Formats: sequence, C-alpha cells, structure tokens
Amino acid sequence: MKVLLVHPSCLLYSEIYLRLEPLGVERVAQAVRAAGHEVRLLDLQVLRHTDYVRMLTTFQPEAVGFSGNYLANVPEIIGLARTAKTLQPQCYTFVGGHSASFIAQELLHHAAGALDCVLRGEGESSTPQLLTAFPDGAVGTVPGAVTLEGSGPPPRLLDDLDQHAPARDLLAKRHKYFIGALDPCASIEMSRGCPWDCTFCSAWTFYGRSYRQRSPDAVAEELARIQEPHVFIVDDVAFIHPEHGMAIGQAIERRGIRKLYYLETRCDVLLRNREVFAYWKRLGLLYLFLGIEALDAETLLLHRKRVTLHESLEALEVARQLGLIVAINLIADPDWDRAQFRFVQEWAASVPEIVHLTVNTPYPGTETWHTEARKLTTLDYRLFDVQHAVLPTRLPLPEFYREVVQTQAILNRKHLGMRALWGASRMVLSHLAHGQTNFLRMLWKFPRIYNAERQYADHSREVTYALSPPPVAGTQALKTTDLYVHRPKVAQRRTV
Repeated sequence: MKVLLVHPSCLLYSEIYLRLEPLGVERVAQAVRAAGHEVRLLDLQVLRHTDYVRMLTTFQPEAVGFSGNYLANVPEIIGLARTAKTLQPQCYTFVGGHSASFIAQELLHHAAGALDCVLRGEGESSTPQLLTAFPDGAVGTVPGAVTLEGSGPPPRLLDDLDQHAPARDLLAKRHKYFIGALDPCASIEMSRGCPWDCTFCSAWTFYGRSYRQRSPDAVAEELARIQEPHVFIVDDVAFIHPEHGMAIGQAIERRGIRKLYYLETRCDVLLRNREVFAYWKRLGLLYLFLGIEALDAETLLLHRKRVTLHESLEALEVARQLGLIVAINLIADPDWDRAQFRFVQEWAASVPEIVHLTVNTPYPGTETWHTEARKLTTLDYRLFDVQHAVLPTRLPLPEFYREVVQTQAILNRKHLGMRALWGASRMVLSHLAHGQTNFLRMLWKFPRIYNAERQYADHSREVTYALSPPPVAGTQALKTTDLYVHRPKVAQRRTV
C-alpha cells in the first residue's frame, strides 16, 4: 500500500528559535515501512502546501496520515485532509499524535468526513495495524482507533522503545532543522514519559504517568548513524535515573561519538544527578533547558512543580559551574499586572541565562483544562500555542501583548541581534561555510514574529473550527486517571 505521512507547518515559536525534525512521524514511517508498505514523508515545516498537492497527484497514496501533536495545527490538518479527499477520493485519511489523542471525537466531527479515523496514543504499532484493518472494515479492532462509528480497544504502550528507528532517509531538506545555535540539528529519544504530574502539562496524562527507557547500546547505535553534528534530546525529563544516563554516556564514549547536545530536564533532577550532567558536559552537552515556570512559591504550588524556588536558583548555579548554557522558561499568567511584568523583566536582565516566556494556557489533557475557574475568552484552535492569551487578562489585551513582547525583547537584546552576532561571529562563519543559515536568519526575525499588534490581531480572525469548551470547573470531582490516554503497564498486565 502507498502511504503518505504528513507533519503540519511551524507554530509561532518555531518560526524563530527552533525547527525540529518530526521524530515521531519518522518512527511511525519506519514501522509502516517495516510492515511492507511504500512510504513517503512530507514535513510542511520545511516544505510548502504546493509540495503536498504535488505529492498527492504524483504518488497517489492509498492512505494519508497526519501528525496532530499541536492544537494550533488542527485547522490546517483538516484542510489538508479535505485536499487529500478532493484529489484522491478513495484514500483513507487518519490523524494521530499527542493533542489529537485528547480530542478524537471532536476532530472527526470538525472534519465532517474528511478524516476517517483518529489514532489515540503511540502510533508505531497501531498505524500498521490500522493499514491492515481498514480495507476489510475492521478498524474497530485496532487499539486506539476512533471513528464516527465508535472506538476500538484502548491504546497500548509499546513493549520496546528500541524498535522502529526513525526513517531519517525519507526526509527532504534535513539541513533546515536546528535549535538555537545548533545548526543543523537532529533529534533523538532516550526515554519516554514523565512520572511527575504538573497541573499545566499533558505529558504525564498522555503516558499514564509512566516512564520508560531505551537501551544504552540502541541509543548509541542510533547516534552513530546520525550525520548532523548537533543533537537535541527530546525526552520530557532527561536523566531521571542517573545509572541510565551514565550507561548511555559510556556507550557513546566507547564508540568515540562526538556531538554537541541540547536537552531538557528538571531542576531537582539536575541537583540530584549533577555528576551525570558533568559527565555529559565532557561528552558534548552544551545547552540545558530548565522549566522553572515561576519565581514565587505560591505559583509553583499551583503548578504542582514539586520544586522550591531555592532549588531552582541552586540548579542555575550548578549549571553555571558546569559551564552549560541554560535556557529558562517562565509561564506568564494573563492575570499579571504591570508590576509583575517589571519584576520578571528585571530578574531576566539580571541573570546570564536565556529567559523565555510562554503564556499560561489550559489544554485538553491537562488538569487545568478541568480545574481552571476563569472562562476561556477564545476557543480558536490557532490561539492555543502558549504564545496567545486564551484566558481573561487583567491588563487590556493589547497592553498584555505589549508587555509580553517587551519582556521577551530582553532575550532579543541579550542573545539575538547585532551584539549576539558579534559574539557568535566564529560560530556564524562556521555555519555559513557549511551552507547553514538557520541561526543567522533567526537573529533578525524577532521583531517580525513577536509583534504585539500581530498577536492581538490574531484574535480577530474568522474562526472556522472552535474547541468544545471545558467542563465547568468545580461541578464534579476530577479523577486524574480519567485524563489518561494510556493506562500504565501494570493496569494493562492486569487486564491481560
């Protein structure tokens, strides 16, 4: 069977700071190819919609699958599915991914026939099963499959994360993937899931609060095959178990692999396992992303971070001592006033780290989607990108965006623009010598992408597809296990 897998376009944040290879779709593509199908992979982060139309007409796929990891891409995905049905009326269309898993029935109703199925949960095993089942009308037997007629069995976690190495050979324009100064940059997964339960996050609800690890030798083998000199480690929290991080590092060292790495972790994990991060610094770890999220104890408690502000600041000091470049995320609440913005701006200017803001956004699949008492001011999928305010703002909305952009401009002054270009001139010249321009282009994009008038105007666009509103907060007790897409392995074994 001919199968086309499609990743949708960039979100606002990705237009500047990063453009990551679609690792999940690559893994699914490899699983589908291993099942004997002919596969094409199209990434609209680096290609155009005209390329998609051309692929539909020349390749003539019998099935088209879309990656639905982000809510903001929902209208685009439905449009792409309609195009597929118009040009190839007999093709089977489906969507999978993180966000799609939480709004399966809603997606199908929006699409009104343009999407045949939503696959909830991990797609590596369920996608080949779906491709076998749909010609015989047996979609209802596929774990995680949801159609307008009903749902199949619950999605199941993969037994082995080492299966289905990403089909990187199917991607065009790999030189377009980067994160910050790591240009070009590949991605790799060393573990999957998160055992914590932050109220604003849906990683733990997607995986049923499970946490699984790949084998060190399999990780090293995949790294050895990666051509790019830079690698982003996509784990939600890297090196939770120090022995696993050390074992991967030793496998890398035995093979003599030399890369520069960017990873994400928690402050308490860094404090607890600092020797692992010190070891990885010697292996090439350069950038560290820490989700500090808040600078006061009350908000940290609301987010259920389980990390104190003192621990966060201590983790920053440890990272400085290790010589790591740290990027920090803070969550800007729409209820912030001018004084709160001034405080954050002054703090961001006082520390050497890269400080970035995201806007507090309740998502389907998060606990705050059910418990946030403030009524959403918009249900436009396109605004659910952590860069727009979807909750009521204390300041007038245009002023809120001006404050967000002004705060974010501190990053621009410290780490982008002419000053940064001068400081990073050797790196930029090296990129240019190898034909890489992503980082250089990034330095000049900030005023065009982060623009208060543009973000405010986005609220006035006609809404074609709107989210169903969340349940009224407080009307019923929330059972967090009801939010799970995957049941933990223990529960699955009991069922078996």
